[in-house]
Amino acid sequence: MEAIVITKENFEEQVLRAEKPVLVDFWAPWCTYCRRIAPAVDQVAGQYGEQMVVGKVNVDEEASLALNYQIMSIPTLVVMHYGLFQGKAIGVQGKDAIREMLQGVL
Repeated sequence: MEAIVITKENFEEQVLRAEKPVLVDFWAPWCTYCRRIAPAVDQVAGQYGEQMVVGKVNVDEEASLALNYQIMSIPTLVVMHYGLFQGKAIGVQGKDAIREMLQGVL
């Protein structure tokens, strides 16, 4: 399973009302560090796709979502479950660090 594209139009359905935990990657295509962590995010999506949803928010296209969730720098990974904030990691994260962040919700 791969990461889904999250927009302001589908955010409520895909993130806030999701029954599974959701890992949201706030990124931008020009961001070198975002491109660096993309393979780890994709691997997590493949590994945990049955247990959780993994989505990506392009902050250039969805600035209002980034503003609403106080995303001040990218890449930022946010974990939500039942619409509630569960954790946040800013900057480059490896696959192991992402897995560790998810342990509390999986």
